[in-house]
Amino acid sequence: MRLHIITVGEPKHEYAKIGCGLYSKRLERYHKLKISRVKDSKKSGEIAMLEEGQALLEAAGRAYTIALDPRGKQFSTEALTAQISSLGVNGIGELAFLVGGDEGLSDEVRSSVRMMWSLSSLTMPHDLAQLVMLEALYRAATLERGEPYHK
Repeated sequence: MRLHIITVGEPKHEYAKIGCGLYSKRLERYHKLKISRVKDSKKSGEIAMLEEGQALLEAAGRAYTIALDPRGKQFSTEALTAQISSLGVNGIGELAFLVGGDEGLSDEVRSSVRMMWSLSSLTMPHDLAQLVMLEALYRAATLERGEPYHK
């Protein structure tokens, strides 16, 4: 399966750059991985969310879209693994994971995506959310293959 990670901007903190690079490289052993970065809007508030949201959706194209959002569904590692496997079995060839910018995601993005995924009920910085998402996807991939990392 192809995984397309689409984020607003690059990770800004060194820990996130290193961690995202590490888990991206590991994840490539299990899935075809593409990472796209759309530009941060120079505006603020609702206008920034609209501009960034439109760019995220355009970058996703026709892929099955999953937005990271605190209002989404939370998964255990096992449930996330089952969800991704189920999508693949049902003919979904590409998953696009959308990570909003500092302002979050617009209502337009939330209503356009196929699924919303919440990493936690906590609010977390954009950089940390990217890192947690990549680690969770990597952990799910190892579980699906029956490898020991997920434990």
